[in-house]
Parts: sequence; C-alpha cells; structure tokens
Amino acid sequence: MTPKPKRLFDRVGAALGALTVRRPRAVLGLSLLVIVVGALGLGWARFSTDYRLFFSHEDPSLTAFQRLESAFTKTDNVLFVIRPHDGDAFAAEPMTAVQELTTDGWRLPFASRVDSVTNYQNATAIGDDIHVAALAPAVMTDADRATVRRVALAEPLLRGSLVSKDGRTTAVNVTIRLSGSDPEEVAHVAREARATAARIAARHPSLEVRVSGMVMVNDAFMQASVVDMSRMIPIMCVVMLLGMYLILRSRSATFALTFCIGASAALSMAVAGWLGYPLTPTSVAAPIIVLTVAIADGVHIVLATMAELRKGIIRPDAVAAAVAHHFEAVTYTWLTTIVGFLCLNYSDAPPVRHLANMTSIGVTAAYVLSLTLLPAMLVLLPLKAPKTRRGILSLPQGLPAFVIRWRRPILAGTALLTVGTGVMAARLSTNDLFIQYFSQSLPFRRDADFTMAHLSGLYRVELLLDSGAPQGVSEPAYLGKVDELTTWLRTQPEVDHVYSFTDIVRRVHQVTHGGAPLAYVLPATRAVAAEDLMVYEMGLPSGLDLTDRVNIDKSASRLSITIKDLSTRQLNAFVVRTETWLHEHAPSTMWARATGPVVIFAQLSDRNARNMLKADFLSLGIILLCMVLLLRSLSLGVVSVILNVIPIIIGYGLWWLFVGDMNIVATIAASISLGIIVDDTIHFLTKYRQLRDRLGSTPEEAITETMRASGPAMLATGAILALGFGVLTFSSFQMTSHLGWLSLIIIGIAPLADLLVTPSLVLFREPSGERVVAASMAAEGVIES
Repeated sequence: MTPKPKRLFDRVGAALGALTVRRPRAVLGLSLLVIVVGALGLGWARFSTDYRLFFSHEDPSLTAFQRLESAFTKTDNVLFVIRPHDGDAFAAEPMTAVQELTTDGWRLPFASRVDSVTNYQNATAIGDDIHVAALAPAVMTDADRATVRRVALAEPLLRGSLVSKDGRTTAVNVTIRLSGSDPEEVAHVAREARATAARIAARHPSLEVRVSGMVMVNDAFMQASVVDMSRMIPIMCVVMLLGMYLILRSRSATFALTFCIGASAALSMAVAGWLGYPLTPTSVAAPIIVLTVAIADGVHIVLATMAELRKGIIRPDAVAAAVAHHFEAVTYTWLTTIVGFLCLNYSDAPPVRHLANMTSIGVTAAYVLSLTLLPAMLVLLPLKAPKTRRGILSLPQGLPAFVIRWRRPILAGTALLTVGTGVMAARLSTNDLFIQYFSQSLPFRRDADFTMAHLSGLYRVELLLDSGAPQGVSEPAYLGKVDELTTWLRTQPEVDHVYSFTDIVRRVHQVTHGGAPLAYVLPATRAVAAEDLMVYEMGLPSGLDLTDRVNIDKSASRLSITIKDLSTRQLNAFVVRTETWLHEHAPSTMWARATGPVVIFAQLSDRNARNMLKADFLSLGIILLCMVLLLRSLSLGVVSVILNVIPIIIGYGLWWLFVGDMNIVATIAASISLGIIVDDTIHFLTKYRQLRDRLGSTPEEAITETMRASGPAMLATGAILALGFGVLTFSSFQMTSHLGWLSLIIIGIAPLADLLVTPSLVLFREPSGERVVAASMAAEGVIES
C-alpha cells in the first residue's frame, strides 16, 4: 500500500496528478483557451529599426548624444561608396557617377543634405568678394576633374572622408532626417538606397558601388532579426523533433511534448506584443531558448511515466505518479531557471531585459503546461513505453562504480581544471563594435567592411564643444583651442579623419585675403571671424549650410572624429585620453563628454559586464536558498551551487582561450546557464535525498541508484539543451551567436559535472557507511540495464 503523502509538495503533486488524469479533456480545453488568448499578442509584435534601442535612457553617453543631435544635424545617413576598377576615383566615369548619385541622393525619402566632392562648396576670391560654388560644374572637362582632384586631396574636410587618401575611392553622403512617425521609415529609405546603388552600378559597370551609413545599420538590425527567425526557428523545430523522438522513441509522447513547448515559445513571443517590446536580434532569441529550456521538465515527466508503464501500471495511474513524484523538482527547476533570466534585468541594454522577461514568461508557461496539458495529453493519446530503457543516451553500466572508486582523483582533477580555467576567465574583457555584430552573410556587413578597407572608418566619436556664450565660436581663444585639439587628434594613431569647424574658418579666412598660402590661419579678432563666416554662409545654397557644424546661436561647434576599427578597450582608452586632454588644456566651458553610437556601445558593454556580475551573485544567492529549502540541507545546497559554478568557470576560461573577448550578450551567458544547468542537479540531489532519508540507503547505494534512475534523463535533457543552444550559433547576429556558443560550451560541460563531480562531492561530504566500494560495485552488476 502506498504511504499517504505527508509533505506539502507531495500532497499538491498528488492532487495535481489526480486532477489531470480524472479530467483530462477539461484540462486540455482550458489550456487551449489560455494559449489562444495569450497568443493574440503575436499580432502586435513589431520589429525595431533603431540601434538606439540598445541604449538605456539613463545612459549619460546617450544623453550627450541626444544633446548633440538636438543642436546639430542628426547623424542618420546613407553613404554611397564608389570605387572604379581601374583605381582612379577622379576619372570621367566615377565623377559622372558621383554627380548622378549627388542628384539622386536628394530623391531619397527624408533626405535633408547631400555631400560629395563634386558639390563641395568651394570658396574662392573674386576681387574683394567671396564666391562660393560647387567644386565641379554640371558638365566636367579634364581640366575640371583635375581641379576637383587637386582641391579634394588637399582639403582636410574631404581627404580621408569623402575621398580616400590615395584618391582611389570616393563617396556621396546623404543626411537623413526621419520623422519617427512610421516604423517602416528606415526600411523604406534602405530599400530606396539599395535600389539607387543598383541603378548606378548597372549604368556604370566599371564601378564598384556599395551603400553604408547609419540608416543601413538600423536596417541591418531588423534584417538580422528577420533572417534569424526565418532560419533558426525551422532548424530548431527539426532538431527538437528529431532529438525528442530519438530520446523518447514514442510518436505520441513526442507530439504531446512538442505541442506544449511550441505553445510556450509562441507565448514568449506574444509577450513582446502585449508589453510593447520591439523585436530585436537579441529578443527574437527568446522562443529558441524557451523551446530548448521547456523540454527539460517535460522529458523528466514523460520518462517517469514510461518507467511506471514498464512496471505494468495503467496509463492514468502512471501519469499521475510521474506528476506527483516530479512536482517538487519541476517546481524548483522552474524557479531557479526564471531566477537566472529575471536577474538579466540588471543589464543596461533594454533588448537584454526584453529577452529576460519574454523568456521568463515563456518558461513559466512551459512549467504550467508540463504539469497540466502534457499529462492530460499523455492520458488521452495512445502512449506506449519502449520495452527497455536503453537507448542512444543510456548511462554506461560501469559509471557509478567508477565514480565511487575514483571520487578523490575526480575531485582533485576538477579542482585543478577549475582553477586553471578560472585564471584564464579572469583575463576576459568586453569588446563591442556594432559593425562586427553582423555576419558576413548580410550584405550590410560586406559593404561596411568594403568601406572601411577602401575609404575610411565608419566609427565616429563626436564632441560638442561649447564656447560658453552666444556667437562665441568666433572668439579667437575658442577657435585656437578647437584648432589645438584638432591638431592633437590628427597625431593620434587611432584617428582616420577629423572634421573640424576650424578648417572651414581657416579656408574662408584665406579666401578673404586673396588666397595667399600664408593666410591659411585663424582670424586674429572676433569681428573678423564673424564677418568671414557671415559672408561665407550667405553664399551657401539651401541644405548645405553650417548647421551640421555650428548650432543656431553659434555658441558651440561640433567636432567629428572618424576612428579606425578598434577594440572596445582601445576605444575607451582613446575616449578617456581625449576627454583628459580637454580637461587639461581647455577652459571648463569646453569640457565635453565624447559620444556617438560606437562610444555608447563600448561604454555600455563595460557597464553591462559589471552589472551582470552583480546579477550572477544575486542568482547564486537565490538559487542557494532554493536548494537549501528543497534539499533541507545547507551543506547539500552549497554543494549544488558549487557544482553549477564549475561549468561556468570552465566555459568562460575556454572562451578566453579560443575567442579572447566578449560582447554585451555573451556576458549574460552565466546567468542564463546557471538557471538552466541547475535543473539536472536538482533532480539528481532530490532523488539522492529521497533514497537516503526515506529508504535508509548508504551513500554508495543511493549514488548508484540515483545515477541509474536519473542519468538517462540528465543525458537526454543535456543533449537537447546543447542542440537548442547550438541552433543559436547559426544566428547572423554576433550577439546571439556568441550567446549560443558560450551557452553550448557551458551546457555541454554541465552533464559531465553532474554525473562525475556531483556524486564525488556528495560522497566526499558524506562519508560512506559500512558498505565498502566493492559491495557497491557488486550491486552495480545487478542493476537493470
């Protein structure tokens, strides 16, 4: 006679199991209703086309960037890059293409300014007057092209920016002012830009025409999201179906489990619609993670049901017993899993927080469905258990005896490995440059690499240099400091190009003084500088004024620094060095925070890594509390936490060895993995505790039986988790693919730790009883295979 359950979890589990088998159709109907209502949120989910979504509103660098954008022309742009196959950017055909692109650029949606070497507003002196006009006439002769070459390669504002320093590549830059009223604006501009580039390339087959710029960066974020969903979800579905069938070897069980996890994944995506989360390449990984994580609890319940069926128990009673026996462990695995994800809300990047909450709700849905809908379907479907437990993931027969005999060497070797990889993991640093987020499979990444290789860098550091007073940009002292900073920046090894307001002032002053080379200096008085600028601006055509360099009341100017392809560490060092120069050499009114998308990403990466370290400690604390409550033992709780930190340390150590640095999302792998890999430890230690406390088994007997009973399910869930996170490695977005690779490494190590280190550490903590190792090995020989 089965003893009456005494503990709360036992009573609740028994009641829940009995309910599902008594009223399976009612449970099925109610579950389907909840799924349908929840899935309505899918209709409101929308993809994001703004890289700024990765920045928190509290980010000080973002605040500086928004201040700069409100004072000057926004930095959204489309950059057409032209490189002739013969290598001369100033030949007839490339110059014709530049003129065509300059004209067509104005036709792009939301275009507010177009800059090229042909429409560069060149100032020349005619008598006592300044003549400002486009550098190239509408129809160019050989002499005109020679003039364009001479001026462009000598002009600091053009050389290294709109024309390469070797004169082999040129570009047309279109500034875009989006209205922000339509989420499809970016995609519309990007489509038109690609179509324009394709027309020019078809018209001039001897030219290589590429398209880049911040609008294309924004569009690439959405393209990466769409590509990932269309590629990874089908792969995931095939992998999961195949993996589950090979492990369960039952069509009915595979169908039931697939339906439950599929519904959970859909609900995780619906959260984006209900809560207004924009879909990004990071957050679209949520359903993939849910599909992976949701399987674990279901596999344990299905395998437990089949074990009961093999004993001859009828299907309803077998399902009820499986739910009752696993309710406590499944509840704690759900709790520890969502703890790992919810702690990701410490992240500074909103898409990571969206991923955390979407996944947490999806995992919660999976937990509920695994205890309600799944058992109901197992009762209603024609489920039959395989005749034997042995399958492709069966536990080797001699493994328990091996672990019992060699537990001390296993612990010693694990300790050495953990310390060694821990030293390597401590050397990891963050590295986030947003161009590298995108796979070479995306056209944007190939165009961006082409631009950086043949024209200049794409990363810009921006400074808003305030004079402290209206019209202050004309003050000689202010101009002198800006010019001094410009000169210093051009000597820095990280810098490709500096676009400085003082270069314009020097050029205009030279023109007003007859074009004499010695007059290429800054004005000596404020009045002269103001007069020079006024005359120059009066000659500028509409759309090509100085509002991208000087604010409306002329109290501040903008300094744009194009940098090389640097690591995050190098970029942050350059930013600190630049800001330090300002503090040491310029008046306090000019002190500025360096900003720009690349700066914000780099600083966000460092802050995120620090915050995720706090999240990891919080996760550890909560999981330790859960494990102590579950196992009713402080020492076993500590053992469980130690066991699950080991794979994380080894994983990050190996990551340093083979990769060397991390992006924003890779820093969250520890929190995600910790909440997931603890699940098998919970099932293992729960079974061990039951055998020790309720049946009075010796430690060796309990370990042997626990490994025999729980090992196959642990291997099965480990394999499925590895397959699931392995799918993320196919992502075209580096953040997601690195998360997949790092999680795959950690999750791949975890089953080995659970089956080798867990029993060894438990036996080390709990000395063996009177039975010796030899007796345990003898018992191993009669274990059911």
